[in-house]
Amino acid sequence: MSELPDTAAAVEEVCQQVREGLGRGADLAVCFVPPHHGPDFAPMLEQVREALGARTLIGCTGEAIVGRGREVEGTPALSVWGACLPGATIQPMRLEFERTPEGGVFTGWPSDLPAAWPTGSALIALGEPFTFPADALLKRLNEDQPGIPVLGGMASGAQRPGQNQVFLNGTAYDSGAVAVLLHGDFAIRSVVSQGCRPIGRPLVITKSEREVIFELSGRPALAVFQEVFDGLSAAEQELVQNGLHVGRVINEQQAAFTRGDFLVRNCIGADRTSGAIAIGDLVRTGQTVQFHVRDAVSADEDLRELLSAARPAIDAGSAGALLFTCNGRGTRLFPEPNHDAAALRDVLGDIPVAGFFAMGEMGPIGGRNFLHGFTASVALFTPKAPT
Repeated sequence: MSELPDTAAAVEEVCQQVREGLGRGADLAVCFVPPHHGPDFAPMLEQVREALGARTLIGCTGEAIVGRGREVEGTPALSVWGACLPGATIQPMRLEFERTPEGGVFTGWPSDLPAAWPTGSALIALGEPFTFPADALLKRLNEDQPGIPVLGGMASGAQRPGQNQVFLNGTAYDSGAVAVLLHGDFAIRSVVSQGCRPIGRPLVITKSEREVIFELSGRPALAVFQEVFDGLSAAEQELVQNGLHVGRVINEQQAAFTRGDFLVRNCIGADRTSGAIAIGDLVRTGQTVQFHVRDAVSADEDLRELLSAARPAIDAGSAGALLFTCNGRGTRLFPEPNHDAAALRDVLGDIPVAGFFAMGEMGPIGGRNFLHGFTASVALFTPKAPT
């Protein structure tokens, strides 16, 4: 990472760091940059590709940039991450969403993309939030390519369409998405921390319609929540008043549910007359849900616990990570800067990490890919375990 304000000088500094770390050029380069280094990003991209000899480069703009254990908010920074992936299959793609009379369609898939993606592959994707419906893409891939993780985030830092940029090789685009499908003699593990902790107990939805839960375990949902709320400490009640969340279980076949088993969504409203609760997700009768709260302490605990579970796979000499963290985290959530980047360094060691603050984060929960908010999604590159 470089914090030099001059773009050419910043690129020279980061590429020198990457070359020294790899000892050669990069098969894959990933670049994150704030709008400061624009609006014409093409010269910067070509400079990075030439300096690293990168076969493929992807990246995007972000309002804050992650690199070298830091999260740079509010000032210029450029982060470039490089990987040597000998023998890897790297399939870059530039995707667009088009509306047709029959519905929406995604275009830009490479013609040589296999019908069934190889076991062990992963898709790293970066989208433009005003023009690209990432949630629809993830729903399609869950159906067409089950079990393949999709990790990434939506570009950030802009207030209107046309200002965010996503990068593929030497070109910057102000719409759509870019992605790489990766497969080879390495593993890409996902760590998706939604930053919440459950309160109360798991409950079964017994009456619902679309986003609205009318009954939980045969009783009005609001009345059940009130009982949960009354049983909380004063500190926990204050957290609920600052924001209530509902997590729905992804895999109902489990005997018990713990952190990481729930897809967490905001509670967006309640109706005292009907006793219903509305959440930011579609629900159905028969699903298991649990109320959740989010705060800095819970988010820190959740991320560190999930990273610790991945720690045994780490070889500091040959591992690296991409971090896609919500622009609602950072100093907007935590009392100190650099929280998520520092947590990765504390738990995983001093491995190369780059990323950005996203306007929506992609990652799997319970084996299915979702678009999240207030989440830290990590793509962890490690050597493949011996068989």
